[in-house]
Amino acid sequence: MLTKSDIADVLNKMNVPRDKPVMVHTSLRSIGPMEGGGQMLLDALIEHCTAEGGLLCIPTHSWGYMEAGEEIVLDLVTPKSNLGVLPNLALQDGRGVRSAHITHSVTVFGEQAAEFARLDDAATTMVSICCKELYRLDGYVLLIGVGQEKNTFLHCVEEMLGVPNRTAEQPISLKMCRPDGVVAEKQIYPLYAEGIADVSVHFGNYEPAFRKHGCIADGKLGDAKVQLCSAKKMKEVMELIFNRSHHKELLADDTPIDEVYY
Repeated sequence: MLTKSDIADVLNKMNVPRDKPVMVHTSLRSIGPMEGGGQMLLDALIEHCTAEGGLLCIPTHSWGYMEAGEEIVLDLVTPKSNLGVLPNLALQDGRGVRSAHITHSVTVFGEQAAEFARLDDAATTMVSICCKELYRLDGYVLLIGVGQEKNTFLHCVEEMLGVPNRTAEQPISLKMCRPDGVVAEKQIYPLYAEGIADVSVHFGNYEPAFRKHGCIADGKLGDAKVQLCSAKKMKEVMELIFNRSHHKELLADDTPIDEVYY
């Protein structure tokens, strides 16, 4: 059974930063038994990633409530996420600050958490500005027991690069409950790719290119495979592919990306 000390050892051996933002996507089930369960893992991540001024960012998305037709998509009074166990533990932990992105919020831990989370106040698309900041601040994405298909940072890169066929032409209006209990509406441009149900399902197409260019460091936590991914390097590789392919659609299916592009 994994202990907190075991998790700290893995994070240290993988050189997970303590002084930069780290976005963590997890599958607790894939890890196996842990002493203290998900809360212990959250505690270990917070302690490590914020030790030297860094930020721990846990996606706490609420887009599932929009798809389910619920009136309130983002509730900042009674917080909940349509993601897994760790995101909901993060929401209940008083040390974190949740961003107000109406569909793709993140909960942030660290000394500068409130300032960082406020970036999402200005979001106009279903791409988190907090997530985009990983590139500017030379941050990382830590995938624990999940693959690149869960790497929401790649949506951010596509938006930064202006990849076509990714955002709806018209905004939609969604409701959120603010911390003061007032229900407000916000317009946002949804993710949309004509002819592709979900481009993120095919984000794994980029993995061979990421590996060739040294974007990923591998590890293992319990039974789970772990990838530590450099945001800066991933963006540079995707930009290279975008330009060399002359903006070709590469995520319509699982067809591997031609090596000539990277």
